[in-house]
Amino acid sequence: MEEIQEYIPITKAKNMLLETIRRIEIDDETVAITKNGVPVAVMLSMEKFNGLLETLDVLSDEAAISSLRKSIREGIADNWVSYEEVFGE
Repeated sequence: MEEIQEYIPITKAKNMLLETIRRIEIDDETVAITKNGVPVAVMLSMEKFNGLLETLDVLSDEAAISSLRKSIREGIADNWVSYEEVFGE
């Protein structure tokens, strides 16, 4: 899992908002905003945010999770299916 690259006090974040947003957009950083030294909010790119939403959507789908768990178990058991078996080529 990706870590937060920077922790910024809320006052500094307010004063440097545009610069911080540009950095998040260009460098795809994740920045935590702190209040009295305690993280209270996170700023991240829309791409990361949408990725998180998509991940949550998949994780909330019981059928998808069941299928993933089955695939992991089969992979651990070295029970692989060939490309030809899957796609009939």
